[in-house]
Amino acid sequence: MKQITFYLVRHGRTEWNEQGLMQGSGDSPLTEQGVQGAIRTGKALSAIDFSAVYTSCLQRTIDTAKYIVGNRAVPIFQHKGLNEHAFGSWEGQVVETLRQTEEFQQMLTTPAHYKGISNGGETYEALAVRAMNAMLDIIKVHDKGNILIVSHGHTLRILLALFNGATWRNHREPGRSEALLNTSISIVKFEEKDCVGNFTVEQCNNIEHL
Repeated sequence: MKQITFYLVRHGRTEWNEQGLMQGSGDSPLTEQGVQGAIRTGKALSAIDFSAVYTSCLQRTIDTAKYIVGNRAVPIFQHKGLNEHAFGSWEGQVVETLRQTEEFQQMLTTPAHYKGISNGGETYEALAVRAMNAMLDIIKVHDKGNILIVSHGHTLRILLALFNGATWRNHREPGRSEALLNTSISIVKFEEKDCVGNFTVEQCNNIEHL
């Protein structure tokens, strides 16, 4: 029987967040606010005995994880399946300008219709498959304990929705998911018994520590 508690944290605020630029597979450094948010998250989770930390392969999550862990001897691993939704040619562009386009609105509201045609971006279906496979990969390695996951807004949002029974097609319908704030904490329990696994979301998007 497996019993794992996942602590899912969105990375700290970055320079591109401040500038209103699309990030995705692109990357930018944490701001001072992002660093302080990660440090506060570390303090909030200081009593949790983590077996391991998994981040995406993007530096903003790696840096966030290091600030959270601090001096604790916890191994930090990267998994590309935890990377952010890839937005293709939109990355580095001004969000408010992109917001005026039909395809951007489809991405925000109707995942089933968003195909990433104009930008060559990743579909929600592809994001959902790789993100869930990343979680299943991690579950294969661990039987019990506390695992810290540091990832990204779209990636964590779709994962939390899937854990709650939504699909990639409907996860952006009202009430099924919410936009995650930087260095927010979500807690998910995973139990597997007789080869049947079950995720339970116990806390979502908590920022009391900030």
